[in-house]
Amino acid sequence: MRSIAKLDLQYAHRFYGFRGEAQYLHGHTGVLTLEVEDTINEGVNMVFPCNEIQKTAWDVLQNFDHALVLREDDPLLPAILKVYEEQGIRDGAPTNRQRGPAFKTELATAYPECRLVVTKETMTVEGMIKIVYDLLKDKLNIVKITFTSGMNAATEDFEPGGTKERCPRCGIELVEGACPKCGYPKV
Repeated sequence: MRSIAKLDLQYAHRFYGFRGEAQYLHGHTGVLTLEVEDTINEGVNMVFPCNEIQKTAWDVLQNFDHALVLREDDPLLPAILKVYEEQGIRDGAPTNRQRGPAFKTELATAYPECRLVVTKETMTVEGMIKIVYDLLKDKLNIVKITFTSGMNAATEDFEPGGTKERCPRCGIELVEGACPKCGYPKV
């Protein structure tokens, strides 16, 4: 069975090298749908609490919310960083509370202090699915990701990664035999 959770992401990007409207810097509201599969947890009668799926995903993906997403070879990137430097916000500002932990993967690097994500490939809906799966595959048993941005959408199915040992009170994955949320110890 599956639990399904959704997250909204606001971001700006452009398709560098593309001919058409998407070559211009523009913004989107994206809707990310994550489907997590496992057996039903007897204690809480659910696969995985949707709010916990959202929290787990948001810890990393908040770096995409209200962020600028540019490809690593986009000539706008150095110009944006220069402006941020001149404005004194490249290394963050007291008002920048929307940050997850910085990350660097083969597909993307997050600079949360300046709300910037630099990608290896053009940030399309398909590209976002690749990045999200790469970031969350070890945290959630993801079997499907759908990303909708404006009129564009893509979806991909993944092989389930197996059953995870979960708390009978909260339904979340046990870490070293204990629940990180409620403290339930596995006996």
